[in-house]
Amino acid sequence: MIRIDDVLRDRGSRYAVSGGPVGESPGGRAGAEAFVAALKREKRFAKATHNSWAMISSAEGPLKNDDGESGAGAVILRMLEREGLADFVVVVTRWYGGVHLGGDRFAHVVTCVRALLDVRRAGG
Repeated sequence: MIRIDDVLRDRGSRYAVSGGPVGESPGGRAGAEAFVAALKREKRFAKATHNSWAMISSAEGPLKNDDGESGAGAVILRMLEREGLADFVVVVTRWYGGVHLGGDRFAHVVTCVRALLDVRRAGG
């Protein structure tokens, strides 16, 4: 698992990103949900406002879950499609800081995913 805590902060909101391979057992949506469940075993991730995720499953195709952060899963999915990365889930976690970020939240999701993909490419 790759995890980058405290990728950025904006107006009280904090962001982290996590990702890792999702194998065949369980694969697809079940594997992605198991990955998120494992992440949420840490109290701070369980208390996060949003744990949005996406992946491209070899068996099931594109999968995403916004977890209340409308549109975030689609942003993650587009980046994974451009990267050509299958069977690898990416989770962007947000702790809401009390101020609506509007469209800036999408830029923050992109920043988080880009940071994770950079670490992955570097072998981290």
